[in-house]
Amino acid sequence: MRSGQLRDIAQQVADALPVEIAEEVVLTGSVSRGVADDVSDIEMLIVTNEQLALPTCFELASFAGLAELDTWGPQDGPTRRVFGFRDGVPIELVWWSREFAEVSVDALFRGDASSAADALACGVPLRTSCLLEAWQTRLSDYPAELAAARIEEAALTWGGYAPAGLLTLARPGERLALAERMVDDASRVVRIVYAINRVWQPTHKRLASRVALLPTKPDHLAERIEAALTEPDPHRALLTLTELQAETVALAPDGPNIDRARRWLAAALQVLATANPSTT
Repeated sequence: MRSGQLRDIAQQVADALPVEIAEEVVLTGSVSRGVADDVSDIEMLIVTNEQLALPTCFELASFAGLAELDTWGPQDGPTRRVFGFRDGVPIELVWWSREFAEVSVDALFRGDASSAADALACGVPLRTSCLLEAWQTRLSDYPAELAAARIEEAALTWGGYAPAGLLTLARPGERLALAERMVDDASRVVRIVYAINRVWQPTHKRLASRVALLPTKPDHLAERIEAALTEPDPHRALLTLTELQAETVALAPDGPNIDRARRWLAAALQVLATANPSTT
């Protein structure tokens, strides 16, 4: 019900944008997937005939009924971003020129790791000149060679130094370094799992429901990541996540980085268990 209400507001915004300027308007995010809740916002991609200046995007957003306008992120690139409220609902508008949109889609097949692929694949057209349909047709095929490259890149940091180096993260006063490493490792696990299944990776939001549909993954993937990141004991946290990493690379196809990661993670598990036997 909430998704339907927000989609109606998004359609009103799309309808208010001049057709001669905005040829494609795509609803993305949780609203496009029908899973919006009370804290969800509306996310939209607006494809224009040519690149617009940010002040012009602000003017068009205001004309479409958005108030309290602001922007976020880099402002010196080809993407324009406008945030505002309509009927009390937060709305994020991302503006791409058609030329940049085509370049961005091409980049996804060259290894760009942005979540744009998932956003477009799950996007809903609010106004269309058939661009979204063409992009979704292309995105329906996730090349095997791209999956292999992403898996190898994700495994790159798991090896190349002494496994005992993990113990430096468990020292008192190293919580920031520990959290930084664990978030990166958890993100790499998720990246590998999506690539194994040849599914375009979304953001980490709603992880449990998104990975539940993947056929190949470690058991209780999202729950174990949550447990590792919230575990107060650093040794137990590292052990929990390292076990998950080892199970993940066991599912991946062979490759130089994956093969090295398998050996290194096995050694790291032995180090962690020896350093704190109570965690086994």
